[in-house]
Amino acid sequence: MTETVARWIGRHAHPLTALDPEAPLTDLSPLADIVRDAEVVAVGASTRQAHELSALSHRVLRVLVEEWGFRSLALEGDDASRVGLDAYVRAGTGDPRALLAGARSFWQTEEILDVIRWMRSYNRRHPDDPVRFAGTGHSHGGRAFEPDDLAGIELSLAEDTIRWHERTAEKIVYWGGIAHTANGNPRTVSPSSPPLTHRNAGSYLREHFGAGYVSIGLTFHHGMAPHRVPAPPAEFADAVLGRTGLDAYLLNLRADAPVPVRTWLDAPTRTRLIGPHYDPDDDAAHHLSGGSLADWFDVILHVQVVTPVGFLSRAKG
Repeated sequence: MTETVARWIGRHAHPLTALDPEAPLTDLSPLADIVRDAEVVAVGASTRQAHELSALSHRVLRVLVEEWGFRSLALEGDDASRVGLDAYVRAGTGDPRALLAGARSFWQTEEILDVIRWMRSYNRRHPDDPVRFAGTGHSHGGRAFEPDDLAGIELSLAEDTIRWHERTAEKIVYWGGIAHTANGNPRTVSPSSPPLTHRNAGSYLREHFGAGYVSIGLTFHHGMAPHRVPAPPAEFADAVLGRTGLDAYLLNLRADAPVPVRTWLDAPTRTRLIGPHYDPDDDAAHHLSGGSLADWFDVILHVQVVTPVGFLSRAKG
């Protein structure tokens, strides 16, 4: 069956011609019919530490803002107001590189710095129609969560996003990791002891917005992120996604497909999930499970080979 699926993917995938955030966006045009009517589009990566996935997320943000009217960015992991980045993108206040030094570690990359600078540049060119950070201050609706109450944190991530949309009516790009953005009701995150199984933010957003919540999953086959990441186990969805011969592509999981392909898309699967604590000698342990590719995502953006993000702490200037 996997050969049939791989051939179908190869025929229906739209090659991505560039990963440079500043490159023309025409290769992302197949997204138009999928995201045009969405209220929230999630861009979730299987790792936050790969340059190509971060750059591709930036390109998706650009096309959503420039062509389809999205005006808020919910950048998962910290509070842009606390760090001072919302003031920078609105008014140019402060030095973004210095501001990012006060953010959580996975914001401290050259790729995120490029996003911040692009937002500021966009706002200089469109002062009457700016893009801004969603005010997801993680207030949790007045509730307090313990650090290990991950199920509660997932709910609060969704509630913050919903609350911002209700307050502003702006279309939102939710940029994060697939553990949070996939439509998982529930989903399981490994490794952990025991593995963590609960509903995630994406499932609450799908419940609230229905088809107005679009889930884009960014996957890869192998590379450095920043540790060596080998080819995925054969039973992982990523392994089949990597058999097309394409360097990078967009795949619409809503497309019509023959029964064997639809069966594969709808079957329970695993896809790799790599956080800051990763053991390449135990690669198969790092995965998302508990659902199917078609449950989790509407679109896949797949990159065959990745390289590490540029960490600001290691960069000059």
